[in-house]
Amino acid sequence: MTTKTDPMRNKVIITCAVTGSVHTPTMSPYLPVTPDEIAAEAIAAADAGAAILHLHARDPKDGRPSADPAVFRQFLPRIKQATDAVVNISTGGSSLMALEARLAPALDAGPEMASLNMGSMNFALFPVLDKPLEWKHAWEPQLLEATRGTIFKNTFEDMEFILDRLGRGCGTRFEFECYDVGHLYSLAYLRDRGLVSGRLFIQFVFGVLGGIGADPENLTHMKRIADKLFGADYSFSVLAAGRHQMPMITMSAAMGGHVRVGLEDSLYSGRGRLARSNAEQVERIRSVLDALSLEIATPAEARAHLGLKGADTVAF
Repeated sequence: MTTKTDPMRNKVIITCAVTGSVHTPTMSPYLPVTPDEIAAEAIAAADAGAAILHLHARDPKDGRPSADPAVFRQFLPRIKQATDAVVNISTGGSSLMALEARLAPALDAGPEMASLNMGSMNFALFPVLDKPLEWKHAWEPQLLEATRGTIFKNTFEDMEFILDRLGRGCGTRFEFECYDVGHLYSLAYLRDRGLVSGRLFIQFVFGVLGGIGADPENLTHMKRIADKLFGADYSFSVLAAGRHQMPMITMSAAMGGHVRVGLEDSLYSGRGRLARSNAEQVERIRSVLDALSLEIATPAEARAHLGLKGADTVAF
């Protein structure tokens, strides 16, 4: 009697979130801002072992978050030409952007993957203002302060719209970002209605003020609830903000999950030491995975595991 071997057994998908919309240029001189910088950082992260590249854009003039498809078009083709990594375009954009703006880059590009936030929430960045910083741009403290009085809006109507327009319309599959336990139940509801199908790729998000805290107990609880709701029909990954990044993603890998690194989530590579690149964080988690006797998944393995449509179907 032969037993079928799981091709992903002991393999970990590394996602790298290259720039995001949370951190600002004042916080780190290594944060990629221009299309040239984003392309170079993404390619280097892929070369270091990232199978999935989670991408945002920034205004090249001052580094503020941008949802302009024209800016994305300046770096997406270069990344595709230089690497086989899966391109994942954010539909979260910035918590201060309208849904139409947030969705525009992904609709323009029709990528293999996109992120999809599973609920409206407080997404508070304003505590960073307690740190004494000399801001390079006036928009930076203004953006951070604005998160005190706004909600990151992701209603069921919003989620249904994205699933229809981008999922059905473009064949894009999703990194379902769940910032709390209730988001898992929202995803289960969408799955039960037939709006979501196939193997789910769920990103457990820890440490954002307004979402679930970065505690080991919360990770085990999130996984326990996801197991109850989705059985064997999902894979999970973990991202954690700031100093919680490496401990929480190491725990994820040890529990059979996948990992996300990148300057979107943390600017550091060790206590008090700024990461000089995204690739540095990829290399750091690779050394941890090696110590755990785990292998990294290739882009081809990630595509097969998650049922992606393939890079050759993407126009950019």
